[in-house]
Amino acid sequence: MTVESRPSNAAEIQMISFEVNDMTCGHCVSTLTKALKAVDGGARVQIDLASRRVQIAATQADADELADAIRDAGYTPVALAEAPPATAAPTTGSCCRR
Repeated sequence: MTVESRPSNAAEIQMISFEVNDMTCGHCVSTLTKALKAVDGGARVQIDLASRRVQIAATQADADELADAIRDAGYTPVALAEAPPATAAPTTGSCCRR
């Protein structure tokens, strides 16, 4: 009997992003998605082919394991630092500052 451990809350999900410049078509997207899901079956994988960005909400694998899966699929991952969350701009009651 196999028991899979799943995160008990969203705090255990790690967002990991890569740029994959040698990803060029829909087949590449499919190949990468399958490779990443094979390493972390519970991961949510989002791939933007136009910007060549791969974003993974990982539940079990770490960044190194996911990068290895991308390499094993024949692609070159470049780790991206996560941008800090955007903060709202201060409002002054006008859209113009003088």
